[in-house]
Amino acid sequence: MTATNFQPLNLKLTDTKTYLFVFVFVAGNIFLPQLCHLIPSGGLIFLPVYFFTLIASYKFGLKAGLITALFSPVLNAVLTGMPPMVALPVILLKSSLLALAAAYVANSFKKVSIVLLILVVLSYQMAGSLAEWAITQSFAKAIQDITVGIPGMLIQIIGGWFLLKKLADYEL
Repeated sequence: MTATNFQPLNLKLTDTKTYLFVFVFVAGNIFLPQLCHLIPSGGLIFLPVYFFTLIASYKFGLKAGLITALFSPVLNAVLTGMPPMVALPVILLKSSLLALAAAYVANSFKKVSIVLLILVVLSYQMAGSLAEWAITQSFAKAIQDITVGIPGMLIQIIGGWFLLKKLADYEL
């Protein structure tokens, strides 16, 4: 589980491939939550709407990551009613923080490792929880992703590491 050299691609908004990849990642962020919601509280436990945002941002850059981060929760809410509209602002904020953290770490270190993905996940969760606490005025609600969502964070870290290692050599 050592660090693997990694070259983020940083797709441009004018590149058609950006939108093709974003479409795939948004579709993943719609399909994966549907599977998780088959389990009671599956969305809260597995945090599935964040998984492909992590992959998009880390490998394909901030632009692809932010588009994925914004479209995934909104389309999920419109198409499936999940997440509920009341939760959407916080989820959009956390998704955007994830995109920023993942793109920053990928560009800064040019490696992918379990430790770097722990850094990404903990940074967006901590910043997102602080922001959620400020928005909702509920500490318990603000730390829910951290307390209940540990399996989801582990999936982001381990599953993300596995998938990003597979994508490490991919170039356009």
